[in-house]
Amino acid sequence: MDTAETIIFVSIFALAALLIALPRMLGRRERRRRDTAAGGDPESKESGRGESVPADGSESVVSRLTEAPDSGVPGRRRLRDRLGKSRAPFAGMRGRLKARQLDDEAWDDLEETLLLADVGVLSTARLLDGVRDRARAEGRSEADGLPALLQAEITEQLDDDVDRTLRLDAGRPNAWILVGVNGVGKTTTAAKLATRELASGHSVLFAAADTFRAATADQLAEWGARVGVDVIRGQEGGDPGAVAFDAVQAAGARGIDLVLVDTAGRLHTKVNLMEELKKIGRVVERTPGALREVLLVLDATTGQNGLAQAREFADAVGVTGVVLTKLDGSAKGGVVLAIEAELGVPVKLVGVGETADDLVDFDPAEFAAALVG
Repeated sequence: MDTAETIIFVSIFALAALLIALPRMLGRRERRRRDTAAGGDPESKESGRGESVPADGSESVVSRLTEAPDSGVPGRRRLRDRLGKSRAPFAGMRGRLKARQLDDEAWDDLEETLLLADVGVLSTARLLDGVRDRARAEGRSEADGLPALLQAEITEQLDDDVDRTLRLDAGRPNAWILVGVNGVGKTTTAAKLATRELASGHSVLFAAADTFRAATADQLAEWGARVGVDVIRGQEGGDPGAVAFDAVQAAGARGIDLVLVDTAGRLHTKVNLMEELKKIGRVVERTPGALREVLLVLDATTGQNGLAQAREFADAVGVTGVVLTKLDGSAKGGVVLAIEAELGVPVKLVGVGETADDLVDFDPAEFAAALVG
């Protein structure tokens, strides 16, 4: 190959390489342009990935937990703004139902949407029956009215004279026991509950009754230091019931209103865990009237698997309410309906973010509007 041929070959190769790389280069330039226009550094924007988190996962969460709400937003953001993933199937359904007759295909579309949102087979059937009754009563013939009927039916089914208050009697120690499998956010929920109750003027004490994992007690202690709450803890591997008992006794002696008992959360199929939780409840009840709530903490992203967990705990330890965490990151928000319909246990609080203000009272009408409206 002579010099001219070599130059031509190299030029063709270089041109081919440039054409291959050009789309990627332009894409990066466009992303940088958008990031700059938004006033953010592309390397520092939150992405949910690659975030530096300490080994125990505590510091970054604690920092966000104690952050004040965004000063540019008056009060907490609407629930609707936080349920984008769960809303998506219903938003798609709205588009498909426009300018259509209320026929079998429309009803099938509604059923499929409910199942995609993890409402569950039984709860979906109940909702469909209710929406059909409403459509007949109103003489509906157009499919685009189904979302409004569904919203009304969800609100009615969830708002059937259910008491969603967290019980606390002034002038005596009250105990709320938090139960649930590992990883659902029990310890974080305890910290958020403490922040809420302190803001309401109640004094709070933590009981670190997960004695099997020292890191959990350490994490609870760190949050206690942040929000000004003392922690009663025992030795690693010690008796969780003894920790709960000591905490209730300490609350009575110190005049503290509320004890938040953080418990172990090994797999819900473990019989020993359920027996252990029952024992904690019995120990707390040695102080008459002290046990006010047994709150099951569920991760909304687990959907129907969370329902299976709820059944185990409800059968074993007399759950009085559900705290549904990570609802903002879940496409399975419909599991709320399945929990209440199939277990008869009210959802009392939902977590829609990482700060204390993002643990909010569950309101059926607001939830239905956020999900469907």
